[in-house]
Amino acid sequence: MSEVWLFLAIGSLFLAIVLVGVFIDQTIAERHRAVRLLESQVTGAGGQAPPRVDLREEELKENFGSRVFVPIVSKAGAIARRFTPLDTRDRITKKLLVAGSPAGWDAERVLAFKIIGAVAGFIGSVVLLQVISFSPFLQIVIIGLLTFVGFIVPDSILNSRVEDRKKEILRTLSDTLDLLTISVEAGLSLNAAIAQVVRNVPGVLSSEFARMLQEIQLGVPRSDAFRHLAERTDVDELNAFALAMIQADIFGVSIASVLRTQAAQLRIKRRQAIEAKAQQTPVKIVFPLVLCVLPALFVVIVGPGAIQIFNSFINLKS
Repeated sequence: MSEVWLFLAIGSLFLAIVLVGVFIDQTIAERHRAVRLLESQVTGAGGQAPPRVDLREEELKENFGSRVFVPIVSKAGAIARRFTPLDTRDRITKKLLVAGSPAGWDAERVLAFKIIGAVAGFIGSVVLLQVISFSPFLQIVIIGLLTFVGFIVPDSILNSRVEDRKKEILRTLSDTLDLLTISVEAGLSLNAAIAQVVRNVPGVLSSEFARMLQEIQLGVPRSDAFRHLAERTDVDELNAFALAMIQADIFGVSIASVLRTQAAQLRIKRRQAIEAKAQQTPVKIVFPLVLCVLPALFVVIVGPGAIQIFNSFINLKS
């Protein structure tokens, strides 16, 4: 019976590895496929009509894994959506938006990999229990724990990407606002100042400002573009900046004064956050000090005296 579980676990692990590989390969294939379709539509000679694209032939050109395993993952995501709360897909979509909309990621695939992770955790726990014996209660705990860990691994990866992106935005926000303030005070319009930031400040925040500038150029109202920027980033400091800019655009307040005030407030908040972290340092040092440093210090200081006292007691008894 244990051999059956072992072969089942190996097969499931192989399937999980194949699905991850297909997921990555499909992401790359979709990019190349979109480029090929665009090129086929625009490359017409002498004003002639572009050649007709056979989508079936384009799909058949993809590899076997992209045509077979990716639909399986999509189907698993559709099934997962039926058995999860209605707002789960919306919450995952919001996280993906804040994470920068990674290529090849969508809510269905995240839900599918959550199910795959839960199944892999369950099978791995069963195989582990076949190798190592525990009490029935511990067996139930281990199965539930590993299944839960496999289920939340995709969420953990997504949350990690969200937090890294927020930290990157917050790190460059101060310099970006300073450059915006200087540019506006030098006589540039707000759109020209944003374009100046996009050209001179690389990073995640610069790409978000570039997207906002494209929305404005396409006819989206500036207040809506700032609102979309706040929704895509979900950083408190940037949300406050977007709200201030929306209010300035609505009420006709001077943009330069608003930018100067926002930059000053951001520097104050940044200094206060650094001071708060500095004040937390003594509390964080207590536990390593008590558990690691003080025992070694006691051994060095008290050890020789304890040895001498022990030897003197032995001499007195003898």
